[in-house]
Amino acid sequence: MKHVTLPVSPKTVHWGYFSKKVSPALTLRSGDRATIETLTHHANDDYERMIAGDAGAESVFQWTREHKAVARRGSGPVEGPFIRGAGEGIGVHLLTGPVAIEGAEPGDILEVRILDVRPRPSCSACHAGRCFGSNVAANWGFHYHDLIEEPKPREVITIFELDTSGEPYAKAVYNYVWAPQTDPDGIVHRTIDYPGVRVDHATIKKRENILARVKVPARLHFGTMGLAPSEADFVSSIPPSYTGGNIDDWRIGKGARMFYPVAVPGAYFSVGDPHAAQGDSELGGTAIETSLTGDFEFILHKNADLAGTSLEGLDHPMLESDQAWSFYGFTYPNYLAALGADAQTEIANHSSLDRAMRDAFRKLRRFLMTVHHLSEDEAISLLSVGADFGVTQVVDANWGVHGTIRKNIFRCD
Repeated sequence: MKHVTLPVSPKTVHWGYFSKKVSPALTLRSGDRATIETLTHHANDDYERMIAGDAGAESVFQWTREHKAVARRGSGPVEGPFIRGAGEGIGVHLLTGPVAIEGAEPGDILEVRILDVRPRPSCSACHAGRCFGSNVAANWGFHYHDLIEEPKPREVITIFELDTSGEPYAKAVYNYVWAPQTDPDGIVHRTIDYPGVRVDHATIKKRENILARVKVPARLHFGTMGLAPSEADFVSSIPPSYTGGNIDDWRIGKGARMFYPVAVPGAYFSVGDPHAAQGDSELGGTAIETSLTGDFEFILHKNADLAGTSLEGLDHPMLESDQAWSFYGFTYPNYLAALGADAQTEIANHSSLDRAMRDAFRKLRRFLMTVHHLSEDEAISLLSVGADFGVTQVVDANWGVHGTIRKNIFRCD
């Protein structure tokens, strides 16, 4: 076993997509561990607090008329003319990786153990050592066309500070309504439609003393984590799918073990979209987006060894913790295969919790019948009385429902 560190830099991140074509930033063997830095793509909502003085963050977010450190920001084209910028905003998350796993082949299962998660402190002279994040009530939020106060519509950014001195929690610092921002290439962004645009704080009005008596318990986790799919060379980071991705479940934090089906040689694991806290549904559009560093262990389960184990036939992400197993249902289990050549844009027209619930039910039913050897009638009874289904997210186009079954149900005297 070896343990290596993967820091953030323009050479170790890819922005807005999973890809089987990107050269690995790191290659490991089964059993190896890695400390991986991740950055929030919302850091420029408050440059002073979340980027200034941080050499790694500054190198990734550097963008002037003469130089853009990470040009492709999405799974779209990188040659203009552009409406929003290279990649055209189809995919938004900053991902560190890929990490290639030696010997991984389609049909295998990659187990990723999250050993620890830590916030990335501010390096700003004014805020050194403190940790910050951004929550956005955005145009892709579930609420956006159901506002009751003026102005309508509006996008609102709330900056939080994370207190880690004891039991960690987040407290709001201020918020502001998004105002049109002009990027270094001269493109005006009237809405939040392209990742990494720096907000000029001279153009916005801060509202302080908000959420004054509220402390949000921290749930440090990674919103986007998974493997490269096989169906396309560049796949948007927004919709989750059968190899994981933007699942946005706060349970994918310290102590979690995630299992992913390998779709391409090497597996090509990437992680990002780090969160300080999130509720089930992520209703407004984002969590508290912050920068985190995680310690990971990688275990490769070869297809030839899966027969008779709980991983046999697994063709979707699964979470295991000390307390429970969780399964993730989506509008389409594999939207890339189901919707064809235009799947990455077409999926947003099909978002459905009904379909996601049915997918989660089917995955959990299969688990109970194949792993715990229940009959279908037994499984359905247990799903009704002992399983918990919840809305994972309604903001990632391929909407999600998670089904959880607790382990203590099976510990009978």
